[in-house]
Amino acid sequence: MGPVAAFDAPAEAKFAFDFREQDPAPDLRFKAVVGDAAWAELPVAVQKRFSKCIALGSAVLYRGRVAETTLSRAGRVLAVFARLIGSPLPDERTSGPAVVSVIDDHHANGQHWTRTYARPGRFPQVVHSMKRFQGPTGLEEYVGAGVGMALRVTVEDRALVFRSAHYFLSVGRYRVLLPDLLSPGTMEIVHRDLGSEFAFELTLTHRLFGRLVHQLAYFKECV
Repeated sequence: MGPVAAFDAPAEAKFAFDFREQDPAPDLRFKAVVGDAAWAELPVAVQKRFSKCIALGSAVLYRGRVAETTLSRAGRVLAVFARLIGSPLPDERTSGPAVVSVIDDHHANGQHWTRTYARPGRFPQVVHSMKRFQGPTGLEEYVGAGVGMALRVTVEDRALVFRSAHYFLSVGRYRVLLPDLLSPGTMEIVHRDLGSEFAFELTLTHRLFGRLVHQLAYFKECV
């Protein structure tokens, strides 16, 4: 018998490459908002986290813990009124375990973020918001009842920073910018990679009343 030709190899060997799973294309929407130069300053872990392609019908989950939640007296008053639009501000009683889920909304060009915070002795607090890649800054966040804010996204000291540019009320196709007098202040969210986990720090500061809300939590992705 003569030498065996290469094409006589078993079928499963010949077609193994054809059936190998390919990594999905990255989601580059956050990178487009930040800009190439600033994006390159981020740790690779943050780049991967914010360019993860979330398939239709899937969700990305992060589990962690709330280390600190503090509200000033004015912040507590604001949090009470904020319940009218779905309680977007953290409750001062939140502590311990926390879970965050992210679902992509292909039709609205955005993502749904759901944060669940434990409150000992009470039902957990659930905070919903939706990020849409649109508007003058390239990114907007809706928190409920048509209330939203335009976000400026920057990279500062290798951390990804989301900072409110202005607030608005959206009713159908119409949008009204909220005047400074009705603004709750500057919302700032810092996402900082720490290696095995990442820190999530939320701060709301009013120009007259100072810091109203501050929350610090740590998360890692569920795999």
